[in-house]
Amino acid sequence: MKLQSPNSLLVKLTLLVCSSLTVMAGATIAPSLPAMQDHFAATPNAAYWVRLVLTVPALFIAIGAPFVGTMIDRAGRKPLLTLAVLLYGIAGSSGAILNAIGLILVGRVLLGLSVAGIMTTATALIADYYVGAVRAQFLGFQAAFMGLGGVVFLLLGGFLADISWRMPFLIYLLALLILPLVVFVLPEPNRSSEAQQTTHEPAPPFPWTITALTYAAALLSQVVFYLIPAQLPFYLRQLISANASQSGFAIALATLFSAASAIAYKQIKARLTFMGIYTIAFLSMAVGYVIISLATGYGMVLVGLAIAGAGLGLLMPNMNVCLTSVTPGAMRGRVLGGLTTAFFFGQFISPVLSQPMSGAIGLDLTYRLAGGLMFVMGAIALVLGQLWKQ
Repeated sequence: MKLQSPNSLLVKLTLLVCSSLTVMAGATIAPSLPAMQDHFAATPNAAYWVRLVLTVPALFIAIGAPFVGTMIDRAGRKPLLTLAVLLYGIAGSSGAILNAIGLILVGRVLLGLSVAGIMTTATALIADYYVGAVRAQFLGFQAAFMGLGGVVFLLLGGFLADISWRMPFLIYLLALLILPLVVFVLPEPNRSSEAQQTTHEPAPPFPWTITALTYAAALLSQVVFYLIPAQLPFYLRQLISANASQSGFAIALATLFSAASAIAYKQIKARLTFMGIYTIAFLSMAVGYVIISLATGYGMVLVGLAIAGAGLGLLMPNMNVCLTSVTPGAMRGRVLGGLTTAFFFGQFISPVLSQPMSGAIGLDLTYRLAGGLMFVMGAIALVLGQLWKQ
């Protein structure tokens, strides 16, 4: 198979499918959590360990991403992406056959390291291949494709979890089907001209303030977002005795609305500043989470998830476009690695914070407090928007 031009449809599809693997990293097995907890009921602190199965990949994505960013800036993108996709398929599917929760956690650790490679490298390749409005549009497509992939995989995970809690782990084998495309289709970007240009020009000042604010927003928004895959199956079981399929459908609905708003990102960005989009995104998530916290039935939870998902879908492309537009190309991998770290560290600490909180005050009030945090972040973004007009 011949290496393609970055503008070819096959290259674009390969990048989008690779990006969808990051959604599968945690949320695909979310509908399995109650049944997995029942299976390991004899294990001390089973509820805690089972939630770690969902979120421990996020910790090792956070740990691995800065190293990935440095490596791909120095040694190139494609070799590491190839290795990461291979590891993803093997480590991700290991939970289907392993019998000890400790070994399952080891597999999830390796899965996390592979996702660090995939997410950072795929986004860096998009930023390398495309510029300007084309880049903004494609990063919106990336977030949308991740959301649409999440819909399919979450629904499939929910149905498979009704058969056995082990079955959703088999979905990770999809990566092995994508591997030949990574090897034979994606070209390694030629960044030599960019490097030569930067050696003859003074380096622009690094945008520390924007980068730090973006990382903080990524971390806090993911702490709140991950209340959905980590806690919603338990909330729905408590509220309406929901089964795994209902939980999978509910989580998938949030990702569907996330995908829809991400597709519209280019058009929204043409009319609003980065901070304006942050304001809308955070306030949408706030309204959605408050509705979830007040729900008395399944339908009201779905309405809240749809509103929150629409806000969430704007965040990832907005962060990626913002950072790639203000940071030097030679540091792109490291900056995106830092963003990946912030995203997934937020996912990891989400259940660490929410589990004791929900045990003390209940899941309904936990969702309400999360909505309050999003209202505060929306207000901060509104104020910052008056100071920074990009």
